[in-house]
Amino acid sequence: MTVTHENDPAALRTAMVDSLREQGLLSSAPVVAALSTVPRHVFAPHEKDLTRVYDTDATLEAVLFADGTESSVVSAPHIQAIMLEMAGIEPGMSVLEIGSGGYNAALIAEIVGPGGHVTTVDIDPGVVQRAKQCLARAGYERVSVVQADAEHGVDEHAPYDRIMVTVGAWDIPESWLEQLTDSGRIVVPLRFAGITRLIAFDRTGQNLTAGSYRLGAFVPMQGDGAVSEDLVRVTEDIGLRLESGQKHDFDVAMLREALHTPAVELWAGTAFDMPDELALFQLTTGGSGMVMMHAAQKAVDDGVVDPAVRHGIPALVRGGSFAYRIKRANDTFTSGYEAGVRAHGSDAETVGRQLLTLIQDWGTDHFRRGAANIVYYPTSSDISDLTGWRSTKRHGMLAISWP
Repeated sequence: MTVTHENDPAALRTAMVDSLREQGLLSSAPVVAALSTVPRHVFAPHEKDLTRVYDTDATLEAVLFADGTESSVVSAPHIQAIMLEMAGIEPGMSVLEIGSGGYNAALIAEIVGPGGHVTTVDIDPGVVQRAKQCLARAGYERVSVVQADAEHGVDEHAPYDRIMVTVGAWDIPESWLEQLTDSGRIVVPLRFAGITRLIAFDRTGQNLTAGSYRLGAFVPMQGDGAVSEDLVRVTEDIGLRLESGQKHDFDVAMLREALHTPAVELWAGTAFDMPDELALFQLTTGGSGMVMMHAAQKAVDDGVVDPAVRHGIPALVRGGSFAYRIKRANDTFTSGYEAGVRAHGSDAETVGRQLLTLIQDWGTDHFRRGAANIVYYPTSSDISDLTGWRSTKRHGMLAISWP
């Protein structure tokens, strides 16, 4: 982001908004106005570099647990812009923000105006105190800041037209649905199948149907809504992440040996592009053997796995063999790359071709943004006729299909 007035917050806000527009992340006038108005630097009092404060990709003011992991951050402007656009907030609405910091609540307050109301809740007393102080300093005292476990919502200010969840949630608690209006929307970074997708759910009767979704990563939820995923360690540097309670029949010893055997490479003849959409398709159509594989940088540097594995990639695991997606340059495709598969183990050819078929199916039938149908069914819903991929949660069922 090019800035000419490094010490002028107003100029930096203008540059930030211009950058977000250029990236195609802003389209609605109310969100533009809010981002152009709220003094982000007030919510990051410990950050002295104003250029960084207004950098569209910078997260700020991390609050840490004792082990050094993040409890709270002020999200990057591009994430906040995306969420506000997805939420479709209008003047006069009542909005609940789950996961506080102050800045995002101030943005929402600008959009709803004096006729609306904003409640922001966090479980961490330190975060709540900081949010109160920053909101007061910025002139947004009308925002209600609440310390509570957001798994239970905030009933005192319900119902809400919008619920914006700014922490990674594994489920959608009954309280959120109970406190949502009949025409309400929940924007939530939902965790499933080892990944997170930022989803805008609209209420459709007693269920929630996704109107849009996209890639996103957030600090995990604490308190009663916290869930730990399982990690199967193949080596010190490579692990397979499973959804909580997911069963598997992996032969870890054979997988460890397979990593160091010659790989089988197969090519799909379809474009490699939109890897986040492809990953979602693989994880929700590949069956129980499809998991997320992660690797430390050392495993990449040593050439054990492809660089894409460093940030996590879907892998199909069968017994002691596994396969994952790779790419190679190919000018035949607009993206400049062709999708392929790398497979290891005694059944590498078979497992590799199974994964290759999935990739080819996606490349020919679902190669577009937003192709998945995502519906959340609370426990009270009738799911007797439900087919396709499902994730059983504490409070309901997440279902994803690919028409």
